[in-house]
Amino acid sequence: MKQDRNEDLYRLVLAALMAALCYIGYALLPALSADGSKIHFGNAFVVLAAYLLGGTYGGLSGAVGLSLADILGGFAESAPRTFLTKLVIGLVVGLVAHRIAHLSEDHPAPYVLKWSIIAAVAGLGVNCIFEPALKYVWYTLLIPNPDKAASAIKALLAVTTYTTLINAVTNSIVAVILYNAVRPVLRRAGLLLKAGKRKRKE
Repeated sequence: MKQDRNEDLYRLVLAALMAALCYIGYALLPALSADGSKIHFGNAFVVLAAYLLGGTYGGLSGAVGLSLADILGGFAESAPRTFLTKLVIGLVVGLVAHRIAHLSEDHPAPYVLKWSIIAAVAGLGVNCIFEPALKYVWYTLLIPNPDKAASAIKALLAVTTYTTLINAVTNSIVAVILYNAVRPVLRRAGLLLKAGKRKRKE
C-alpha cells in the first residue's frame, strides 16, 4: 500500500515536471517564425511525457503546460483547443508506445529506439491533421469566424507546409533523443514507471 502511494506521488511529481517542461519548450526556448507560425519544442515534451507516464498522464501534462503557455502568452482564446490537441498527442503516443510496444518493459535498445520513433511520428502525425481540423470545426460551428475557418481548412489541406513539417520532425527527433537518453538512467535508478500497467489495489 505504501509503495502504491509512493508511486502515485512520484507520478504526480513527474507529471508536474513534464507540464513545466512543456511550458518552457513553447514559451521560453528559442523559436523561429515561418509561414506565420511558431516553431517550438513544446510538443517534444508532450511526447516525452507520454513515453514516461503513459498516454493519459502524459497527454494531460502537455495539455496543462501548453494551455498555460497560451494563457500567459496572451492567447487565452486558443487554450481550450490547445488542451484538446496536446491531450490527443499524448493519448496516441501512449497507445503506440505502451499498449502496442510495451516500452516500459525490458527491451533491447534498438527495439526501444524503433518504437519510440514510431510512437512520436504517430502522435505528431495525427496532430498535423487533428489540430487544423479542430480549428476548422471550432471556427465554423462553435465560434463562427469565416476568415479563421478558411485559414484552418487551408492548413488541413496542406499538412506538409514548411512550419508544420519542421515542427513535427524537430519535435519527434528531440523527444526520441531525450527518451532514449534518460530511459536507461531511470531504469537503473528504479524510477521508470510501468506506464499503462498500473496494479489494481486489492
